[in-house]
Amino acid sequence: MIVVIASLAVLFAIALIKKIPVIGGNIQVALVGGGLAAALLSGMAPIDYVTGTVDGIDKLAWVIALSIFGSIYAETQVRIGAMSTTMRFLQILFGKSPRGLIAATFVTLTLAGSLLGDAIAAATVIGFLVIHALAEMKIKPAQIGMIILLGASLGSLMPPISQAVYLSASLVGTDPDPVTLWSYLTVTIGVVLAILESFRFVRRRRLEKLEASGDLSASGGDAALATMVEKDEGTRLVQLGRLTRERWKSILPLAVLIVIVLLKTGTGYDIFAEIPGVRDVTAWMNSVPILNGLAFPVVLAIIVATIVAFGFTEVRKAPLETIGTGLKNVRQTVGIQLCAAFLIGCFYASGAVDTVSEMAAHVSGSGVAVISTVALMILGMLVGSQTAAQTIVVPFASPILENAGVDPSSIAVGMSHIAAAAQNLPPVGLTAFVVCGIVGATLKTKVDPVKVMVLALPNSMYFIILGLVFLLLG
Repeated sequence: MIVVIASLAVLFAIALIKKIPVIGGNIQVALVGGGLAAALLSGMAPIDYVTGTVDGIDKLAWVIALSIFGSIYAETQVRIGAMSTTMRFLQILFGKSPRGLIAATFVTLTLAGSLLGDAIAAATVIGFLVIHALAEMKIKPAQIGMIILLGASLGSLMPPISQAVYLSASLVGTDPDPVTLWSYLTVTIGVVLAILESFRFVRRRRLEKLEASGDLSASGGDAALATMVEKDEGTRLVQLGRLTRERWKSILPLAVLIVIVLLKTGTGYDIFAEIPGVRDVTAWMNSVPILNGLAFPVVLAIIVATIVAFGFTEVRKAPLETIGTGLKNVRQTVGIQLCAAFLIGCFYASGAVDTVSEMAAHVSGSGVAVISTVALMILGMLVGSQTAAQTIVVPFASPILENAGVDPSSIAVGMSHIAAAAQNLPPVGLTAFVVCGIVGATLKTKVDPVKVMVLALPNSMYFIILGLVFLLLG
């Protein structure tokens, strides 16, 4: 047990004590330090360091591949204008009212977060597109920060490119498809709740504006509003038709990705297992450690969609720059994942996971579920990374919960949702600080990140409570 306690102590010391020279507060160094402590204290042989690292990377291979190829794909989408097309489409669909803009912003951020697989990347890429528009609606900077924070965070949890979901499924060792299907539902509900929750920022102001313009009156307000909507609907149809004719090509790669992924997750039809030649190559890659990450169906779908995107002039004329920018955007994320893989490999090779599982063998499933939830909340909040939080907690808790009869898919859903929400808990959510920096720099004002996190707290608690329910009832 000393191996477990000491390695976690080293990890937390490096991650949380920022006054430690050079390495203080560096989550990547903290993960490696925790792994080294486990390896040294358990007396691992030098060769075990290598085999443990390979094993850890193999466990996360498809998650790492998702991040790398997903980021390159997302960069192609920015260049061909798929994100701006989507934003424009949603603005027309939802209308130009403050509520319509908020709804369009959330859906666009969720889509971007899903494609990028990372909340910070989504907030950076899409945030600049909406900040001024939201500010013109007289929405306060902290409220704008909350909208961007929640939208990007919801997107990072939304499949098909969801680090949290696929990492959780990988650490648990379960089929990701059921986890993905549940996540589509839970995150969609979360998006709806976030949109409705954010309407309070403009509810009174919008009504006052309508009344002042004469569109709503004490005697005929409903009829006037109905006439407005009817007229607006006609305009929307014309605008949507024009936008579709002019910009349909820009969403072609996205459509390819969606069709392939939905066929796999919705019907179980894996196109890459049906095409002769491709089927054989995929089967071979699946048999090779680490390389099997490329054979993951969603990764292959992303690669196909990226190839389609390279047929566009905007991407084809600067291929190396596109790939380089994509890799740069995901550099920090992949770095954390590789360090987490080293930690996981050392935890397993040192016997730390087996030690904890044996000691907690007689603990009730509900007790482990509650302890795991609290641990994920604290870790996610303190280190600002769902990857680090899951890497530390899931390998220890998953075997115990399975022994208690909890379905592995439910464990993966619960852990991913709790860890993703924990990143936004006050007072240390890393994503909130990044978002506030973007909003503050754009609007030339100071934005309190703690206030943003507090505004986002109801939605964060929705996912935490939901995750706990999956762990308790799964």
